[in-house]
Amino acid sequence: MPVQFALFPEVVELTHVRPELNEQRFYRLEIQPDLFGRTVLIRRWGRIGTSGRQRLELHPDAGTALNALTKLARSKRRRGYCERQAT
Repeated sequence: MPVQFALFPEVVELTHVRPELNEQRFYRLEIQPDLFGRTVLIRRWGRIGTSGRQRLELHPDAGTALNALTKLARSKRRRGYCERQAT
């Protein structure tokens, strides 16, 4: 059965691993609706293996949240983050 990929992903999981510098970081972006009709962009980051830190950003609609997610993901990729590898 063919798999349909999302044109605009609502979840992005990135990692940045450099063993020689003991760097093992993750960055996760996720879009979810809230109870009041707005959209929340959840940003979670930290060292792999920990719960990390979290920030919630409220957006009036899903379109603006997707734009913010895309912009943040692009910025992180420029800094060396890559899509999370399956374990």
